[in-house]
Amino acid sequence: QVQLVESGGGLVQAGGSLRLSCAASGSIFSRNDMGWYRQAPGKQRELVASITRGGNTNYADSVKGRFTISRDNAKNTVYLQMNSLNPEDTAVYYCNSIPRVPRYWGQGTQVTVSS
Repeated sequence: QVQLVESGGGLVQAGGSLRLSCAASGSIFSRNDMGWYRQAPGKQRELVASITRGGNTNYADSVKGRFTISRDNAKNTVYLQMNSLNPEDTAVYYCNSIPRVPRYWGQGTQVTVSS
């Protein structure tokens, strides 16, 4: 059974940084490109960063230059380094494969950025 567990969220002031981690069980990393998604209150869940099995990355325009996605296949873990955070980044952050698979969704981790 595949399970994704996100961690590292919290409350941070505008301009601050956080590093999110996503640990996976099973063989998901070896077979899939991975992504970080977020869902703000009242909004749809959106993809903010992705990384291929080979390490190529892509970012939403809203986070480009501020967020960095990385993966450690030996540890079955995906990371999201978030710098220069602003209140618009407030959301629950999730990881999932690319394309997303509904049964893979975890609980997510809350990120709150105060102004």
